[in-house]
Amino acid sequence: MLHLLSALIPALVSAVRSRRDLVLENLALRQQLSTLASRQRPSLSSADRAFWVALHHLWSGWRRVLVIVQPDTVVRWHRAGFRLYWARLSRRTRRPGRPPLPSEVRGLIRRMASENDWGAPRIHGELIHLGFQVSERSVARYLRSLRPWPKPVQSWKAFLENHRHGIAAMDIFTVPTATFRVLHVLFVIRHGRRSLARLGVTASPTAAWVIQQLREAFPFETAPKHLLFDRAATFSTEVISVIRSMGIEPLRTAFRCPWQNGTAERFVATVRRELLDHVIVLTHLRQFRRRR
Repeated sequence: MLHLLSALIPALVSAVRSRRDLVLENLALRQQLSTLASRQRPSLSSADRAFWVALHHLWSGWRRVLVIVQPDTVVRWHRAGFRLYWARLSRRTRRPGRPPLPSEVRGLIRRMASENDWGAPRIHGELIHLGFQVSERSVARYLRSLRPWPKPVQSWKAFLENHRHGIAAMDIFTVPTATFRVLHVLFVIRHGRRSLARLGVTASPTAAWVIQQLREAFPFETAPKHLLFDRAATFSTEVISVIRSMGIEPLRTAFRCPWQNGTAERFVATVRRELLDHVIVLTHLRQFRRRR
């Protein structure tokens, strides 16, 4: 009885299935039989791979009759053929990227920019009104190639190099002690020979304390032309007014731009790397005041 049922069930399923599915299944089985019969060691050629890739698109039940390879292999062949197809299409294009602007549009952009001194948004709007479909970014790129942008008179790096003998920098960094106190170290360094003009330590830095350190750092006529520092709250307007009264021009760095005070930042990194990363500060602030 079981043998009869096992023979009848495939027959019933075959009767229900469409003729198209039966033809494709028969074709797939014959192709595999011919491949196994013609070669001692089964190896699929390019024609076999193309057959299974095409069958993958035509028939959804191709996985059920596939025996000689794994279904994932056929999917991998399909992806490789997809990459090869688009690679060939890409090679046919002469110039990759966006198409260039037509000569008529370039002439209009050049004329509008020279006669009216307009920018990219205004020129883009006028081109849209004239019926030309062009993006504002393309107009801006073409204007950038037309107008040689003026270089800055003097960059920040050039200023530091040309006036380094007349520039001094100051900054404050913190040092934790063995008793978990925090000491604030203010230093003033000259850019010319990287020499320290002043080094002060305190537990609570104030504007009056910073002013006193500056007066001791530049006695008599040793003040530099420029003093460079960041935008810390300790360097208040009172400190800036005293710096100007000493004949020094204050230079404050921009927000979140420590590279503009690179000499001071490099000194702090050297102190931490070669000293503070190897020792624990034990000296009390009172002892420091007695030595001073």
